[in-house]
Amino acid sequence: MKLVADRLGHRGDAVAYVSEAGGPSGPVFMPRILPGEEVEGEITGDRMPAPRILTPSPDRVAAPCPHYRTCGGCALQHASDRFVAEWKRAVVVTALAGQGLEAAVDEAQTSPQRSRRRATLHGRRTKGGALIGFHGRASDALVAVPNCLLLTPALMAGFPALEALVKAGGSRSGELALTVTDSTTGLDVAVTGGKPLDAALHGMLAQLAESQGLARLTWEGEVVALRQPPLQRFGAAPVAPPPGAFLQATEAGEAALLAFVTRTVDGAKRVADLFAGAGTFALPLARQAEVHAVEGDAAMIAALDKGWRAATGLKRVTSEARDLFRRPLDADELRGFDAVVIDPPRAGAEAQVRALAASRVPRIAMVSCNPVTFARDARILVEKGFTLDRVAVIDQFRWSTHVEVAAQFTRS
Repeated sequence: MKLVADRLGHRGDAVAYVSEAGGPSGPVFMPRILPGEEVEGEITGDRMPAPRILTPSPDRVAAPCPHYRTCGGCALQHASDRFVAEWKRAVVVTALAGQGLEAAVDEAQTSPQRSRRRATLHGRRTKGGALIGFHGRASDALVAVPNCLLLTPALMAGFPALEALVKAGGSRSGELALTVTDSTTGLDVAVTGGKPLDAALHGMLAQLAESQGLARLTWEGEVVALRQPPLQRFGAAPVAPPPGAFLQATEAGEAALLAFVTRTVDGAKRVADLFAGAGTFALPLARQAEVHAVEGDAAMIAALDKGWRAATGLKRVTSEARDLFRRPLDADELRGFDAVVIDPPRAGAEAQVRALAASRVPRIAMVSCNPVTFARDARILVEKGFTLDRVAVIDQFRWSTHVEVAAQFTRS
């Protein structure tokens, strides 16, 4: 059957519509196809799994990575950078429109190649040693990714160390997940899915961490080696986040988000940073304002506080471990803050946003990794008198369908 792709779905597959004789039309999903392309292929259910391109889009490019057809780490390498940036911006505009909102949405800022400083890789023992890589597209098959175009050079240089860990603590029947972070003092590796940590394995892993130069190695939640704290620098503060802790995916993306947030709260004397993590925004903002940081993970709050105490030239930073989903800061607690920064997880923060809407906070900088929940929360604020002044699209996950948003709200 021949079809013409109408649009991209939220997972990056193109969507076309086919009509049954005398019946309603239905969507057909096609991998690695762009809007406007005419294709031909067999349809199975609601998918055309192997479309053949008859008329290519002018936005089609040759995928730069040789692993693209087998690896599931990227979804949009067949599209031009301009197309992807415009599509991600349109995703945000559409999400806002779905809530009846309009705003000035800036062009997407895309992180460069080889800039992902944190990734979860998978590993499996083989007859010849170990295989490290990403899963294939919609598959459990593990694909090796030598010379991956996403990861920083330091992460790629750490593959021999990861292979050694898999050979020591993996099994032929199971698969390990290795969360690897590029820190200023070396790689920080957290492993799950490995063999039980007995005394012999503990000693072997500690020796491997030493010989491979890992900053820290964590096995099933237990730190087995700490050569030196795996530091990140948030403004003037050196911070060692806990194993596997959240970190902005790229330095370029973090810098873009921080610039937006800093501009939004400029001039504020007291700032509340909600879902503060280990201090990505709170610590740099402490150069210009007193900050109260709130985060549900006590270990991240402890790392933030330690980083503040190790820094110089910062104003006072107070911190609180608190579940903001169950116990959001209310209007009374928000009294006296000139601005609020809020960076919730994908589910958004409806309860906390309703409390912000009921408060007298004059300015809010909101960061989100989900345009749909962002738009829902934005509508709550706008309905209570806030103006959505501007929105930035930050693309830290190059060639993926992931979209991040930063927004400025002020009281009318």
